[in-house]
Amino acid sequence: MEIRRIITPLAEDVIEQLKTGEKVFLSGYIYTARDAAHKRFIEALNKGENLPIEIKDQVIYYCGPSPASPGRVIGACGPTTSSRVDVYAPKLISMGLKGMIGKGKRSQMVKDAIKQYKSVYFGATGGAGALISKCVLSSVVIAYEELGPEAVMKLEVKDLPLFVINDIYGNDLYDEGVKKYKR
Repeated sequence: MEIRRIITPLAEDVIEQLKTGEKVFLSGYIYTARDAAHKRFIEALNKGENLPIEIKDQVIYYCGPSPASPGRVIGACGPTTSSRVDVYAPKLISMGLKGMIGKGKRSQMVKDAIKQYKSVYFGATGGAGALISKCVLSSVVIAYEELGPEAVMKLEVKDLPLFVINDIYGNDLYDEGVKKYKR
């Protein structure tokens, strides 16, 4: 299987080329944010406030890293179940969020937003947080430090291994897998 190498911020022409089932290596800067941070994002937007990060063309990794061991930039940083943020994601996608990383299926509402606004959902391997951490070159807390591991962090990553789960064409790797199995 060929591996596509992509760099953040994600350009629309790159997203248009990505197809469900493809393996990618992602490099550049991404942001971590789980459900508590997403809730705060939406609360801020509802109050007319700016987000603590520029969302346009960016990638959010649904992850709450463990503390870094001495000499490491981050602890284990595996994906969180993405459905936990499905209620918040369509708003951020409509504002220009181009990529999301997590594990598990997305709601139809999120898949519709991905298709409408040309975004992409990547799957990271659950249970591989220690291995994934080796792709992180730097990490810094950007917002909501009081949330501990759920604070928003900016990560610099190199060759973060991912699969395209939902593409802009309405395809879903989980649905395709079930269909193949039923044959």
